[in-house]
Amino acid sequence: MLADTPKPPYYAVIFSSVRSDWTEGYSETTERMLELAREQPGFLGVESARNEIGITVSYWRDLDSIKAWKTNTEHLEAQRRGKRDWYSAYTTRICLVERAYGFASELG
Repeated sequence: MLADTPKPPYYAVIFSSVRSDWTEGYSETTERMLELAREQPGFLGVESARNEIGITVSYWRDLDSIKAWKTNTEHLEAQRRGKRDWYSAYTTRICLVERAYGFASELG
């Protein structure tokens, strides 16, 4: 499902990753991080897809909201586990969304 974001400007955090072979605890932690992110002030939505690489884009009201999420205690622990166990590589990019437009079929 596509995130229902407000009229720009707002920020996008793009997390691109390559998974390792280790999977223990990954699904549960991913679900918990989504649940926790949705509770954070300034969180606007999230979109995620995985094939050879995973791409998760979370949307935020402002840079302060992103910084607060980055330093959340549970999120910090998930970041440590990600580096140690779940990812062989990842990149995080923070972008200002200045313009957004789209289309949604009435059939879907």
